Amino acid sequence: MKATLKPRINLENRPKLEELIPLATPFVVFVDPSSACNFKCIFCPTGHRELIEATGRYQGVMKVDVFRKVLDDLMEFPEPIKVLRLYKDGEPFLNKNLALMVSMAKKSGRVGFIDTTTNGALMTPDRVGPVLEAGIDRINVSVEGLDITTYKHVAGVGYDPQCLVENLKWISENKGDCEIMVKIVGLPAAQHQQFYDMFGDFCDRIAIENIVPCWPEFEQSSPILGGLYGQEPSRVEVCPYIFYAISVNADGQVSACFQDWKRELVLGDVRTQTLQSIWDGEALRNLRLLHLEARRCEKPLCSNCGQLTHCMADNLDPYREEIMARLRP
Repeated sequence: MKATLKPRINLENRPKLEELIPLATPFVVFVDPSSACNFKCIFCPTGHRELIEATGRYQGVMKVDVFRKVLDDLMEFPEPIKVLRLYKDGEPFLNKNLALMVSMAKKSGRVGFIDTTTNGALMTPDRVGPVLEAGIDRINVSVEGLDITTYKHVAGVGYDPQCLVENLKWISENKGDCEIMVKIVGLPAAQHQQFYDMFGDFCDRIAIENIVPCWPEFEQSSPILGGLYGQEPSRVEVCPYIFYAISVNADGQVSACFQDWKRELVLGDVRTQTLQSIWDGEALRNLRLLHLEARRCEKPLCSNCGQLTHCMADNLDPYREEIMARLRP
């Protein structure tokens, strides 16, 4: 197998976030090219159409002028951001301007690294080729099964994963410097080798992740197997994401968290405000203090967030008091 066994998140050599807060420039900005998806996965709220309609959430792709406004706003930060994540709620390749968005971000000089996460079903050579040419740095591919029957059950579509294998073969020969990561969630141990045999020679890193309750306030019917990366789950009071990342939804609304599928943590709107004013604004500052004061349960979405029990790569809890002292006026 050519690929290295490695998760999506780089767990080694992480900066000491507790020493850097408050950040004048976010490390990571999530920008959602599409809040809609071509799959209806049982584990994802986006796949439950009636549930999403009840939230009143915009379902569609991000317009180019909104994305251009985001890039213009990045000019106001003291430094370039480290990572632009072109994904959040939906399937990025539903946005036919994805390659243009990558190209615009690369030319802006305000982004150090660009990645996206996709189900891969639309990643045909004619669609992914321009994205690769535009200079995307990594594509994370989420596999939902090893056969059509499993895809029908998990993703709600009769997709043949052999099509994905063929597309990945083409990508592996034409990807240039782009890193390809392939992962699957909750795969039975008896199928691990089959997964590695199917995909391991056509990507750079590969991983089998545990099933975790990552979507707040969304029912998780599958058994929880442990932490996302195999670590022992443990509860933390302080969410690190709100201190180093921010999310721009497909319509331009800005959420404090990339898990804000219900739009309960909306801080502002880049169509009428600057991203820097939202990052430095009172709403986000108050949310950060709420977490530091161990009162996150006052926000239902934060209270029920599985990211804070099963997916943590950083732990700010031991540094709450000193970080609070820096944030208070």
